[in-house]
Amino acid sequence: MTANEDQEMELEALRSIYEGDDCFKELSPVSFQFRVGDLDDSKSFLLEVSWPENYPESAPCISLDTFFNNRLSAQTKQYILSKMSEQVEANLGTAMMYTLFEWAKESKETLMENHQPVTSAVTLISSSDVMNNSTSVSKKKEKKEQLTKAQKRKLIGRTDNKGELPRGWNWVDVIKHLSKTGGKDDD
Repeated sequence: MTANEDQEMELEALRSIYEGDDCFKELSPVSFQFRVGDLDDSKSFLLEVSWPENYPESAPCISLDTFFNNRLSAQTKQYILSKMSEQVEANLGTAMMYTLFEWAKESKETLMENHQPVTSAVTLISSSDVMNNSTSVSKKKEKKEQLTKAQKRKLIGRTDNKGELPRGWNWVDVIKHLSKTGGKDDD
């Protein structure tokens, strides 16, 4: 088989395996993203893999340069890439994407054992800038209408256990209204 036939077969396999999986994303027929871990997990990371023209005979390009990985330190990224390269070398010449993704999922804890979340760069500003900024923000805010305690009690008295007003709370008492106006039969 040629490299393109191998790539097409592996692409078809990846699509069927990861169909509906939000961790896998196909960017193009030769470029993929795979998230290792949950979105809210601080130890999760996003692998971006692209195939060169003669993949699987040559190693795929693995990158951790996505915005999702901005909380990973350079040392952690380098460690993950070195371990992934070892896996690539072990599987060179075969369809390896599924193997790499699953190995990364299983090895997440060891890959991230020395991970210290990177805090984003903080710009230093003077306290006078903060004061000027906060006063301009408070001037822009419009005041909300304030209810008195009696209005609040009245509103709460009309609501049900979900905090919603019952259906027809402001309707006219139909029976009282009809008794004052008279019915059809009164003629």
